[in-house]
Amino acid sequence: MKHLTKMNVRDNVAVALRPIGGGERLELEGAAVETLQDVPQGHKIALADIAEGGLVLKYGAPIGYATEDIPAGSWVHTHNVRTTLAGEERYEYAPELHPAVYPPRGLTFDGYRRASGKTGIRNDLYIVPTVGCVNGVAELMIADYKALHADDSPFDNVTVLKHPYGCSQLGDDHRMTRSILLDAVNHPNAGGVLVFGLGCENNIVAEFRELLGDYDTSRVKFLVAQEVGDEVEAGLELLEELHAAALGDRRQPVPLSELNVGLKCGGSDGFSGITANPLLGAFSDFLIGQGGSTVLTEVPEMFGAEKMLMARAENEQVFEQIVSLINDFKQYFLSHGEVVYENPSPGNKAGGITTLEDKSLGCTQKAGTSAVVDVLQYGEKLSKKGLSLLQAPGNDLVASSALAAADCQLVLFTTGRGTPFGSFVPTVKVATNNQLFEKKGHWMDFNAGPLLERPMEDVLESFIAYIIEVASGRRTRNEQNQVRELAIFKTGVTL
Repeated sequence: MKHLTKMNVRDNVAVALRPIGGGERLELEGAAVETLQDVPQGHKIALADIAEGGLVLKYGAPIGYATEDIPAGSWVHTHNVRTTLAGEERYEYAPELHPAVYPPRGLTFDGYRRASGKTGIRNDLYIVPTVGCVNGVAELMIADYKALHADDSPFDNVTVLKHPYGCSQLGDDHRMTRSILLDAVNHPNAGGVLVFGLGCENNIVAEFRELLGDYDTSRVKFLVAQEVGDEVEAGLELLEELHAAALGDRRQPVPLSELNVGLKCGGSDGFSGITANPLLGAFSDFLIGQGGSTVLTEVPEMFGAEKMLMARAENEQVFEQIVSLINDFKQYFLSHGEVVYENPSPGNKAGGITTLEDKSLGCTQKAGTSAVVDVLQYGEKLSKKGLSLLQAPGNDLVASSALAAADCQLVLFTTGRGTPFGSFVPTVKVATNNQLFEKKGHWMDFNAGPLLERPMEDVLESFIAYIIEVASGRRTRNEQNQVRELAIFKTGVTL
């Protein structure tokens, strides 16, 4: 078994694949490395002397600078490395586009064709509250519906998309709440939707219905609690209408080109950029080769790796959109008096990630090597095939919800620390290491840990087969555990 791995020939650090004791003598690419102290699994070891002020290189790029002289064999982490990031930057378009790697293979999955022309991978029933005040009442409706249809529901999942907003919001916050809820109503995984309001909120149901535009009246119903006597009984009647409309829904073979996949990571560790994120990158390139679409978000976790994404912009217009995406989000931080590099989290650091550059260079590997074809603002839906970037923060719940709202039918979520979280679409949790997968098998869906011993192409083929199964109806852990959530980005004042 390998004990160390180097991510790029330019690197002056390697990653420990197991806990390393002080004084161990290890071989890496024909050279000997003797450790000067204990190094935890997933953490970095200096392969050469790094002078104070010198750059620490991982993934072939700087992840920070040395705050003191670091002798070869030393543990390299937060105690002797600092970020190089500051505020906004100026960028130049220097394209480095890569040829397609994976040719079309004619693969299909079994999905639901919608009247809109979109394809869902689930036939779900949503109650979408226009305001958080009715969340509890919506849960009562769902409980009554499930009691009546425990064995004969045509829906795969029945969910209240609970949130605390829809009233007492101004400006962008109000628009973002309304946009995400509209996106959910129009999601291809939705086989039936009840839009449920209170009656006195800012997010007025009548206005919301107008903003929906054309919609399938047999699949989308509306209820205002203050306009009826028993709102639970009235809601249950509408759910029964949605139930009847969905009884004839059947899966049918659909080309893989109809699949839209969100790319997300959370609770990252030192293995994220070695196993799970590269696996998602390979899958992203594969799916795009089949004519499908992937979406990368978490803009703050692009800081330090953004130039690599900019170089992959398919044209100068997309490049300028990426520049705006990065600098606008940096300005969001700075406008609140926050530095742009206040990341990674304590769990990330415990897992071996030292700086934001270290995290970002591993994080962006989820996007593979394909060209970036579009940049989406928060709340926008996919409009182009290929790889798109999406404006959203790194927060797991908010970013995953934004990916779902963009019409991703599922989210691929890599983690080295583990999380039970799931968005309102199937959320495939990919473990970066064997220990996590074994310990938290009730959270995790797929193990990328074998990539430490097996070739990428072998693991990728297993992953492709698994994703096709999920798209065709296999339930993810978050679905089995009944964990499906919605979180909305908030930036301003609450009244």
